[in-house]
Amino acid sequence: MNTASIATEPTDHTAAADWRARVAHAFSRAAPHYAQRATAQHAMGERLMTHLPARADSILDLGCGPGELTARLARHYPDHRRIEGLDLAPGMLDEARRRHPEPIRWVCADAGMLPHAAEAFDLVISNLAIQWCPDLDPVLDEIRRVLRPGGRALLNTLGPGTLHEVSQAWSHPERPAALLDFHDAPRYRRSARRAGFRRVAVEQRAERFHYPDLDAVMASIKGVGAQVARPGKRLTRADLARARHRYETLRESPGLPVTYHLVTLILER
Repeated sequence: MNTASIATEPTDHTAAADWRARVAHAFSRAAPHYAQRATAQHAMGERLMTHLPARADSILDLGCGPGELTARLARHYPDHRRIEGLDLAPGMLDEARRRHPEPIRWVCADAGMLPHAAEAFDLVISNLAIQWCPDLDPVLDEIRRVLRPGGRALLNTLGPGTLHEVSQAWSHPERPAALLDFHDAPRYRRSARRAGFRRVAVEQRAERFHYPDLDAVMASIKGVGAQVARPGKRLTRADLARARHRYETLRESPGLPVTYHLVTLILER
C-alpha cells in the first residue's frame, strides 16, 4: 500500500523534471474516473464562474484535466474564436478528447512554459492546478505574458491548512504526513504584482466536504490524481489502523470532514 501523501514538492532544480513526470503520471492514471470522483473540485470551480467576463473571444483552461470546465466555457461563450485546454498529463488530455467532441484544442504542456505567443488570450482560467507547480513566479509570469491587455486570469488554488484532517490522521512521529507546501494569500499577491498584473484581487474561503469513511476520504484524493507518493515509502496495517482511529475522532454528523482552504485570484492585465 502506498503512503497517504499528496506529495512534497521538489527541493532543487534537478528534482523538478522528476516531479513533473510523477505528477503527470499520477493524473494520467486518475483520468478515466476523475470526472466522477472530483465532486469537491467541481464545487470549488463554481467560484470561478461568478467572475467570468461578459465576453471572451479566446480562452485558455490551464490544468484542464478531462476538460469538463473547458467544455463548459465553450458553451458559455458560443461565439468564441479559440478555446484551448492545457494539461501536463497526457492521460487527462486523452480523456478530454474522448469526452468532448467540441472543436477544442487540447495541448500537453507545462504551465511554467506555455507554448503560446504573447497576448494570445482574453481569458486564462485554472481550477486547482497551479499548486502543483514547483515555482509559482514563472507560472504567473507566463499567464500575464499570454494575456492581452485588459485580459483576465481567474485562478483557483489552495492555501495553508488544506487537508489538515488528512495530515492529522496520517502523521507519525517518525514520518509526518507529506502534503504540498501550500502558499498563503500574501505570497500569491506578491507574485501577481511582481508579474505586472494591473489588478490583483484575492478571495479566501474554507470549503468543507464530508465522506462516510476513511476509504472514501482517500478515494476523493487519490481518485483525482492528488497522490504522488515518495519512492520507497510503504504503509503498514498498523499505520492504517492508527489513521482510521484518528480520523474517527474528527467525525461530524454529515461524515468525516475534509477541508480545503480555497484561494481565488482575480487578475487583470
